[in-house]
Amino acid sequence: MYQKYKDRAAFFVVYIEEAHPTDGWEMPSNLKQHILVASAKTFGERDATADTCVVRLGIHVPALVDDMQDSTERAYTAWPDRLYVIDRSGRVAYKSRAGPYGFHPAEMAKVLQRLVPPSRAAQGPPAYPRR
Repeated sequence: MYQKYKDRAAFFVVYIEEAHPTDGWEMPSNLKQHILVASAKTFGERDATADTCVVRLGIHVPALVDDMQDSTERAYTAWPDRLYVIDRSGRVAYKSRAGPYGFHPAEMAKVLQRLVPPSRAAQGPPAYPRR
């Protein structure tokens, strides 16, 4: 969806608090994959973890980092993961269930198709008036 709409809609990944820190709810799969991250104590630590996450996962969508008060997570109930579409007037047009199991990209795509105008390439060449 990012590739299809990135020239007509803004996309962001927002890194929120670490879901499986070593000092919290650590997952066995994180141990096996050597993903060992403690809960961030400062914004700099959170930012560094977010950067590592983006690089290791090969994320190409622009990334933002939530503040240490978790303002974005609280406003959007983003933990552990969510997909959102926000319309031009700032209203939530689509909110997924908690991810990754609650993600239904086809539902999100329908909302984007309704809200985002077609690309110029999809519209074909411009029509010229007949003489």
